[in-house]
Amino acid sequence: MPIDPYILLLLATVGVAALFPARGTVADVTSGASTAAIALLFFLYGARLSTREALDGLRHWRLHVTVLACTFLVFPLLGLAARGLVPVILTHPLYQGLLFLTLVPSTVQSSIAFTSMARGNVPAAICAGSFSSLVGIIATPLLAASLLGGNGGGFSADSLLKIVLQLLVPFLAGQLLRRWIGGFVTRHKKVLALVDRGSILLVVYTAFSQGMVQGIWHQVSPLRLGALLVVEAVILAVMLLLTWYGGKALGFGREDRITLQFAGSKKSLAAGLPMASVLFGPQASLAVLPLMLFHQMQLMVCAVIAKRRSNDPRPEVTGPEPAAASRTAVGTGTRSG
Repeated sequence: MPIDPYILLLLATVGVAALFPARGTVADVTSGASTAAIALLFFLYGARLSTREALDGLRHWRLHVTVLACTFLVFPLLGLAARGLVPVILTHPLYQGLLFLTLVPSTVQSSIAFTSMARGNVPAAICAGSFSSLVGIIATPLLAASLLGGNGGGFSADSLLKIVLQLLVPFLAGQLLRRWIGGFVTRHKKVLALVDRGSILLVVYTAFSQGMVQGIWHQVSPLRLGALLVVEAVILAVMLLLTWYGGKALGFGREDRITLQFAGSKKSLAAGLPMASVLFGPQASLAVLPLMLFHQMQLMVCAVIAKRRSNDPRPEVTGPEPAAASRTAVGTGTRSG
C-alpha cells in the first residue's frame, strides 16, 4: 500500500507546529501569509480549470449528477448519522471535523489516476472532478454554515464575506484571466504544483500553531484517534460499496462504474484544508485532522482496488461502449486532491 509522500510532509509540518508554534508577531505574519496563500490557491484552481471542457462533459450528465449526489448528499448524510457517536466514541470537536470532511468536494488528480489504472472512463473522471470542484466552491461553505452552524467556526455574515473574498473572488479571477494566463499555467504546472503544496503546508502550520497555543490538543487522546480511524474506515467502505453496486443498479457500464466509484468516494485535501482555515479559524487544526487521515486512507484503499480492477478480464465488445459519448470531453487541467 502506498504512502503519499505529501502526507509525510503534512505530518512533519504538524510536528514543527507542535514544537515551534507561531506566537505574537510571528503568528500575525503567518496568519496574513496564510490568508494570501489561500487566495493564491483558489486563483490557480480557477486558472487551471477549463470550463469549456467541463461543460462538454454535460452530455454524460447522469454519471456526473450521480457523482455530485454521492459527494454532497450521501456523504453528508453519513456525517450526520455519525452524530450518534458523540460523546461515547467521538468528542464533539472531532465529530465537527468528521462532518466537515463529508462536505468537501471530490478529488481530481487521484480520481483520474485510479480510474486510468483500473481501465475506467478517464474523460468522465476529469469532468466529474471538475464539476465537483466548481460546485464545492459554493456548496461546501453553504453546507458547513447550515449543518455546523455557530458550533463550527462561528458562521456569520462576516464569515460568509471572508469566504467570498478569499475563495470565490480569486477563483473567478483565475477563470476570467485563464484566456491570457492558461498557457503559462500549463507550461509551468510542475512549478505551480509546488506553489500549491507549499501554500497548503503554510495553511496547516498556521492552523496547528493556533491549536497548540490554545491548548486544544489536550482534547484528543490516542483512543479517540483510533475510534476516529475506525469510523472513517466504515464511511469509506460504505461509499465504495454504494458507488460500485449503486452504479450497477443505475445501469452504468463497467467503465462508468469505475469512474463513479473513485470520483464519488473521495474527498479533496487540497480544497478542504484552505476552506477549513477560512471557516473554522482558530479551531481549524482539529477540523482538518479527520480530513488528513481520510485522505491517506482513501489513497491506500483505492490503490489496491484500482490494481485489482486492472486485472479484470477485458469484456468482448460487440457494439459501441456505453461510455463512448463522454470520451470526447478530454480535459488537460487537473489539480492535486
